[in-house]
Amino acid sequence: MKEKKIILIGAGNVGYHLGRRLDEKGFAIAQVFSRTFEHAEDLAEAVQASYATKFEDLDREGDLYIISVSDRAIAPVARQLARLELDNPLVVHTSGATPATALMPYFDRFGVFYPLQTFSRSRKVDFEAIPICVHAADESDAEKLLNLARQLSPKVYQLKDEQRASLHVAAVFVNNFTNYLFRVGEEILREVDLPFELLRPLILETARKVQEQSPGEMQTGPAVRGDEKTIQRHLDYLHRFPEYRELYQLLSRRIAEELG
Repeated sequence: MKEKKIILIGAGNVGYHLGRRLDEKGFAIAQVFSRTFEHAEDLAEAVQASYATKFEDLDREGDLYIISVSDRAIAPVARQLARLELDNPLVVHTSGATPATALMPYFDRFGVFYPLQTFSRSRKVDFEAIPICVHAADESDAEKLLNLARQLSPKVYQLKDEQRASLHVAAVFVNNFTNYLFRVGEEILREVDLPFELLRPLILETARKVQEQSPGEMQTGPAVRGDEKTIQRHLDYLHRFPEYRELYQLLSRRIAEELG
């Protein structure tokens, strides 16, 4: 697909890193579109592309349009794009939660190109370790997306909408929810003037262990041991944090029931 004309719509966290990776691998991005001028200009300059901030200025001769915007913006962006009467390009979005069929009312050729990672604009990511999940309504388009993904990452998966939806739910648990728990730990330590730095080695070792074995096999702590005295001490302490106490009780109960 290197000879194809790629238009990147969206220059947020995902679009920024995906655009940089495409450029790094020799794919020419013809244009970057973003309603945020600074984002459009910044990414376009980085990948040596033109940029647009209005749909009427969008390049209409692309072969592949990658919609990398928030989930709620996918359908409105697709609607605007369809009004440009493009010449039957392949149009994909980068969402894990939104089905490919969200694009079906607007395009004959549609799909998904979903890099499974948490992205922050200021942090460089290693695409060699990022799974890319693809799907397309047409088999030949799916093969095109697979070939493209394989040049960006060695970890490429062809997933149906239902599979990708399950994956995204799991990703929220292991990323968003665990990060919230990190914040809870930080708040508890802050209350007694202790630095979060104390917990970082524990977080890293926990992450390392699940690279090698099942999380269920790696579960430790008072709940899995049935240590009711320690659990009660923790609950007594958490009276000062009633919302965290409730969360502690819920998680301890689930661990005890499933793994204890």
